[in-house]
Amino acid sequence: MRNLLLLFALLLLSCKSENKKSEQSIELPKVEQIAVKYANGFSIEKSGDITILSISSPWPNSESAFTYALIPKAKMAAMTLNVDAYDAIIGTPVDNIVVTSTTHIPALEALGVLDKLRGFPDTQYISSVKTRKLIADGKIKELGSNHSLNTEMVIELKPEVVIGFSISSENKAYETLSHAKILVVYNGDWTEQTPLGKAEWIKFFAPFFELDDKANSLFNEIESSYLAVKELAKKAKTKPTVLSGALYKDVWYLPGGGSWAAQFIEDANADYLYKETTETGSLSLGIEAILTKAKNAEFWISPSQFTAYNEMEKAGRHYSQFDAFQSKNLYTFAKTKGETDGLLYFELAPNRPDLVLKDLVHIFHPDLLPNHNPFFFKPLD
Repeated sequence: MRNLLLLFALLLLSCKSENKKSEQSIELPKVEQIAVKYANGFSIEKSGDITILSISSPWPNSESAFTYALIPKAKMAAMTLNVDAYDAIIGTPVDNIVVTSTTHIPALEALGVLDKLRGFPDTQYISSVKTRKLIADGKIKELGSNHSLNTEMVIELKPEVVIGFSISSENKAYETLSHAKILVVYNGDWTEQTPLGKAEWIKFFAPFFELDDKANSLFNEIESSYLAVKELAKKAKTKPTVLSGALYKDVWYLPGGGSWAAQFIEDANADYLYKETTETGSLSLGIEAILTKAKNAEFWISPSQFTAYNEMEKAGRHYSQFDAFQSKNLYTFAKTKGETDGLLYFELAPNRPDLVLKDLVHIFHPDLLPNHNPFFFKPLD
């Protein structure tokens, strides 16, 4: 009997040990970092069925960061999450969305989810042909302006998520929506300072619609196209000097050397005359300073909203003093407009930097892309 009891005890201990070992061997879902190569303002992680979307740059010099958990709707009921760890928990795929910047439109169009868009502020600025058709058909509602969003209409639409654009942490409209249990997710694509960094934000939109693979494929094509043109530009035998901007009242505004616009000129293998400045936004200079440094620039791009030489002559006598003006080497994106006169450049260029770069290489080095048909940048009339 004693031997039998001893054997039973040993077997019991063995079972407990095996059970404990089995419990310890259960693996939690691994956290997988999704590749974001150029953008600095967001990151994506996956842990099992959960996608963790982190926004570190919702607006310039932000001290705020946001973290969102995206979970398949079919699996939400079975999951237990620490709600305090996230700024919002969102079921996917999203079927009803509101976005607030024209730069969001091309991403939705490329992903094939424009039919999910229910409202937008300042719809007159949208140039996309497909989106304008949906607006005309009443499927996308006008929501006021981004600075004074019609929150009552947004609440009436009952979007599953609002993709917000904000210049600071203070946005009363978004606060009102949050109090009404409308989920607001901040998008900071406009804070990126590199062309491919801005374009990579298509990966931000993808998890909301469970279209990660499609977004990766689309971005890879854009990246490949951009880098191929950049490499082609290196073959140029000359590196022409470039001026940008124009006067507004008595101040000449032009891109800083650390800006998105300046990076395009660098990648097109041209010499932007203000490349040594570090500003990531605009420079503000007087006309005398511009004339001293840039009077002899070979090319002049983005002369504000001007589309013709006679407009510029009427607007300011100084413009005709520049060599680029006299040699008719001015190019603008202001001639490429949508149905309601919205500038397509502001909407699509951040998403398709390869098209911008092709235009600039064609302008600065026409022998490298002789058959290119300009998309954004066209000569002034």
